Order: sequence, then structure tokens, then C-alpha cells
Amino acid sequence: MKDPREVIIRPVITEHSYDLMEHNTYTFEVAKDSNKVEIAQAIEAIFNVKVVKVNTLNVKPKPKRVRYHAGKTRTWKKAMVTLKEGDTIEIFSA
Repeated sequence: MKDPREVIIRPVITEHSYDLMEHNTYTFEVAKDSNKVEIAQAIEAIFNVKVVKVNTLNVKPKPKRVRYHAGKTRTWKKAMVTLKEGDTIEIFSA
């Protein structure tokens, strides 16, 4: 089993992720080779909460340009984790 800190890279803080927090769903950037079971176990181990559901998606690169050089942004994996009713993650509360 992987170390939970290797699976969960960082929380994703956007307007949409804040709207999802009202429905007890939190968004994280995760390792590209991790699966839903590993993500759920890592969240439960790090934050001491009960995970009900995990949705994942691979974020595709967007084309970007700096002057004459064209390139793309990086690809990464996003996980939206739904927690049991009553559980919260304190890192998001400001």
C-alpha cells in the first residue's frame, strides 16, 4: 500500500469546489496512478473521516503560448470525495 501523502497531492480550491463543499464533497489533486480505493483509504487515514464515494477524472492539458513558443499545460488527476453526513475536513474552513 502506498503512503497516503503520496496519493493525495493537494486540495483544489476553486469556486466550484467551494460550491461542492455544501454537499459534503471535497476536491483534491491526486497521483495519476492512484485508483478510487487508494484515494478513499488515503483521505480516511489523513483526515479521520468516512468516505462514501469517490469520483475521479483526468484533467487534459490546455494549449498555451508564450510569445512564439507553443506548449501545453500539464495533465493531472482530480478526485471529488464525498464524505459521510456530519464529517468535514477542517483544512477548507476559513
